[in-house]
Amino acid sequence: MTIKKHIPNIITLLNLFCGCIALVFAFNQDFEMAFYFVCLGIFLDFFDGFFARLFKVSSPLGLQLDSLADMVTSGVVPGLVMSQMMVSHLSPVVEGYLQWFPYLGFLITLGSCYRLANFNIDTRQTDSFIGLPTPANALFILSLPLVLKYTDSLFVIEILTNQWVLLVITVLSAYILNAEIPLFSLKIKKFNFKDNALQIVFLICSLLLLIFLQYLGIPLVILFYVLLSVINNKMLKK
Repeated sequence: MTIKKHIPNIITLLNLFCGCIALVFAFNQDFEMAFYFVCLGIFLDFFDGFFARLFKVSSPLGLQLDSLADMVTSGVVPGLVMSQMMVSHLSPVVEGYLQWFPYLGFLITLGSCYRLANFNIDTRQTDSFIGLPTPANALFILSLPLVLKYTDSLFVIEILTNQWVLLVITVLSAYILNAEIPLFSLKIKKFNFKDNALQIVFLICSLLLLIFLQYLGIPLVILFYVLLSVINNKMLKK
């Protein structure tokens, strides 16, 4: 029983470890490896809660550890990646007068911190989310330099190398993390189509987007998730 008690926390610390490694790669502008380690951290983040419920060893300590680990993996890393993108694509005009401009990328980190703290005390978010979860936001931000690296679209390149567009993405990212927008949960509790139709449709569409668009599919999946949630909320109100 003692070993079982510590397994979820060990997994959480491994999530934090992945986040630390991702930070090193992000500092060196190796965004692809940073992305992979964040993905691994998010994968571990799912399983720490899974094993806590499985072994019935959920605890206040585990809750705090989970938020602290997420703060690095899904908060600091995407903020740093956005800051590095702004540094790489800073125009000479901005560079001469606003040398602090890339630091605005860390607004994502501030937004993530506020969301994680609020999530721990918000009793409304037990079965679903209000505002975009930090792991989803992290995947969105970390996919952008990979989209830029592998795309052949001049339009996409022009958009993702514009420092003002990056600033808008940053501000919207910090906002959507804490917006009062209910988002449906991906947890499947009953194994039937009727109760999980929304989740199944989302997962199928997401899979198709990832297969056909690869890295570009990642931010589109996140945007689709938010849009589908908004549509679902309007339908439920009718």
